[in-house]
Amino acid sequence: MLLQTPSFIFVILMAAQAPVVSVEPKAATVRQGESASFRCQVSSGAPPVQVEWRRANNQELPENGKVGPDGSVLTIANARPGNQGQYRCVASNRAGRAAASVVLNVKYAPKVELTPAGPLRVRMGESVSVGCQASGRPRPKLSWKRQGSTLQLVTTETDNVNSLQVKREDSGVYICHAENTEGVAEVKVGVVVEGGLGAPVASVSATEMTVIEGHTVVMECQASGSPTPDITWSKLRAPLPWKHTVSGGVLTLTSVGRQDSGQYICNATNAHGYSEAYTQMEVDSPPYATSLPDQVRLQPGDALHLQCLAHGSHPIQFTWSRVGRPSLPAGSETTRDGKLMIAHIKQSDAGTYKCVATNHVGSSEALARVAIKGKLLVCFTGLESESMILP
Repeated sequence: MLLQTPSFIFVILMAAQAPVVSVEPKAATVRQGESASFRCQVSSGAPPVQVEWRRANNQELPENGKVGPDGSVLTIANARPGNQGQYRCVASNRAGRAAASVVLNVKYAPKVELTPAGPLRVRMGESVSVGCQASGRPRPKLSWKRQGSTLQLVTTETDNVNSLQVKREDSGVYICHAENTEGVAEVKVGVVVEGGLGAPVASVSATEMTVIEGHTVVMECQASGSPTPDITWSKLRAPLPWKHTVSGGVLTLTSVGRQDSGQYICNATNAHGYSEAYTQMEVDSPPYATSLPDQVRLQPGDALHLQCLAHGSHPIQFTWSRVGRPSLPAGSETTRDGKLMIAHIKQSDAGTYKCVATNHVGSSEALARVAIKGKLLVCFTGLESESMILP
């Protein structure tokens, strides 16, 4: 009995083997909004084997992390930056447990943050430092520029923070630009100089605005200083719209159009100096649609090509339909840029076609009339006469 007992224990231990696991793939990189899946495979181990997915440090899976019915496949749907990191597949049975890890990388466009956020007011003779920090993957490249200028400014970078030093003579609006392969992001900060010998300091009610074509726009400018500064308005590289009035520093634009988009400058002046403040205005307009051609005559078997064009704020979507019919003819093809094509037109395809162009402001439609030539056989000494058959 003493000789048989160790042998019996050895057999039991060999039968109860701990699981062996592997994962595929071991790492994945996806864009924000895409999905990633990982498979956990148990190659050996005494059943039953329990498979479980968890995040590193034994954290629970995110709410968009789903595990398949058998527990082997982990899917991260609609990936977010917070989903980036390590995930572990753990397999266990009565003999032990084993784990294997995968790494998920999520690429996303930059997000920018300024410290301090501004607007900044500095005493004359002082300087200020503005730090720009951006998150994003791949790591974004940061740069500074001054609004209204194409020159890139000299900055310092420490601990992934890009800092801009601004002196009193550098009053204006500054833009931190962050860019990676997934997109770009910008954030603005205004710097205003205060104090001194009563020099003016100008500020505007809004540094940027988006308005709808045909609306009335009001821009307000205020300025401190002694004596009281004179306030004037101008437009960068263009005269002010002819439908404008200025009263007490308030610029009013009536019935604005797309051509009125641009940068508007408030200038405050007194005996001790001047100061400028800027408002960037963009005018959005509804589409105006046209069809090229708007009338066409074809013979059966010819190809039909219609192009819908639209002026207005982008993006613009195009939709083709057939007036008085529930759908376009069989074999019709449309494209995102407004084309309608029928490779081999038939007599029954004659009619009026309508294109509707739509953007976030409104919509517009254009009509195209399609006529098909036909042949009428008339017995005049064997001659054949051709005539138009219109829908």
